[in-house]
Amino acid sequence: MVPSVLIVDDEKHTREGLQQALVENYDVTVAANADEAFNLMDAQPFEVILTDLRMPGKSGLKVIDKALALPNRPAVLMMTAYGNIETAVEAMKRGAVDFLTKPVNIERLEVLIQRALKTKTLEVEVKQLHERLDEKFSFDGIIGTSGKLHDVIERVKLVAPSRATILIEGESGTGKELIAQAVHQASPRSRAPFIAVHCAALSENLLESELFGHERGAFTGANERRIGRFESADGGTLFLDEIGEISSSTQVKLLRFLETKSIERVGGSKPIDLDVRLVAATNRNLEQQVREGKFREDLFFRLNVVRIAMPPLRERAEDIPLLLAHYIKVFSDENGVPPLTIEPGALRTLQAYPWPGNIRELRNFCENAVVLRRGGTLSEYDLDAKYRGGSLVTAATQAAVAGAGGTAAFAPSPATAGSLSVEENEKHLLREALLKSARQSHQSRPVDGHQPPHAPPQDRAVARARRARLSQRPHRLGTRCAPGRAKVRTGSRQGASHVGPRCGSGGGTMRMGSRHALSRQMACSL
Repeated sequence: MVPSVLIVDDEKHTREGLQQALVENYDVTVAANADEAFNLMDAQPFEVILTDLRMPGKSGLKVIDKALALPNRPAVLMMTAYGNIETAVEAMKRGAVDFLTKPVNIERLEVLIQRALKTKTLEVEVKQLHERLDEKFSFDGIIGTSGKLHDVIERVKLVAPSRATILIEGESGTGKELIAQAVHQASPRSRAPFIAVHCAALSENLLESELFGHERGAFTGANERRIGRFESADGGTLFLDEIGEISSSTQVKLLRFLETKSIERVGGSKPIDLDVRLVAATNRNLEQQVREGKFREDLFFRLNVVRIAMPPLRERAEDIPLLLAHYIKVFSDENGVPPLTIEPGALRTLQAYPWPGNIRELRNFCENAVVLRRGGTLSEYDLDAKYRGGSLVTAATQAAVAGAGGTAAFAPSPATAGSLSVEENEKHLLREALLKSARQSHQSRPVDGHQPPHAPPQDRAVARARRARLSQRPHRLGTRCAPGRAKVRTGSRQGASHVGPRCGSGGGTMRMGSRHALSRQMACSL
């Protein structure tokens, strides 16, 4: 698109000459006075306005005022035959981007127009970036409706406009930096820098230099002065993540800043006054660290002006469906694939899962599911065993399943290790085998309703696992399944493969002749 330029000058030959010089590269419009220029500016937008200073009626300074009051502010260049320092200063104060004297040098004019267009483009990009940040880190961008999250948001709304130091506590992955960003965006500092530093990722010496900067020659390799993160955040917000990891010497310097609002660069002796709001976060118990002598008590009190506790995801189970839907949409749009549909059974299973990695783990789960499945549906049979809750199994039973072609889906979850009896562990193993068999049947079910010619190999794994279980309990064979009188026959390999208790109340001997019967009976017993 050709940039539009408005030339305002009372001298006919000047404006027409400038028009002829610029018309090849720009869409040029001319006006003979300020009033005519006002009407043109109201009728259409211009990207650059070139105006004379002294004109009959209203001067060029009024043109500048009118142009900069428009919704889409154009870049304004001032020109006059009476150029002097006072006039140039006044024009720049009104908002002109540069100043030219008559007669106008066309080459210099084109350079200034290009510079003005670049400046205007940058201003538009910065405005759009701020709008995106406001949208992303506003309270509407925080996903969830749970009561605990609502309490956090209300607390943030109260403290954001203040200058108070904030300490955010919570497990890893709960969204501490997101809350810090929300504090910044809701504060009067939202147009100033937001600088984030992960304290645990830097060594002691590097962290001190990174935060406070250093003078030239302060240490080996310091060949020039370096501005630290504190100075970079002047007027804005500095977010220190994992503040419980900083060394004692850095704690002293941080305490001095909180007391005096000034810092000294490494190797320097001159105090530098700063206007920086400090927001700190930690996944550790700082009070416990204070008692153990690992964290300064006076620094803790300085940081703990306003405390915000982030709830773990397991305490906001009602927010999990909203978070899943949000991240699935994000990653589907990002990868250009159809959205993934989560079936109700899978959703209930995911809500019951404790999510030890919190939102970060859920986000990774969504990206994995979107990328690997590329649309379609996600059922409970498609979920890994850890989401359904695993358990330990005996070595013999696990070996039997592995020998039958078992997979990692049968592996126990560390969270439940050692919490169940041997019998319960074996039941969990068999349940996993049944779920895996059902999952394969669900995925490979023919469209025309006919059964596949060969049974899934998981059924053979189930049978062998069952035989391994029974081989360890010979005294249980032939027992009755209360309240009925059914006895279990195990006199043949086929019988062992299909052995299972009867869940009815009638008498008689059970003999199951199909794998489907086996699945039904085992599911009932488990």
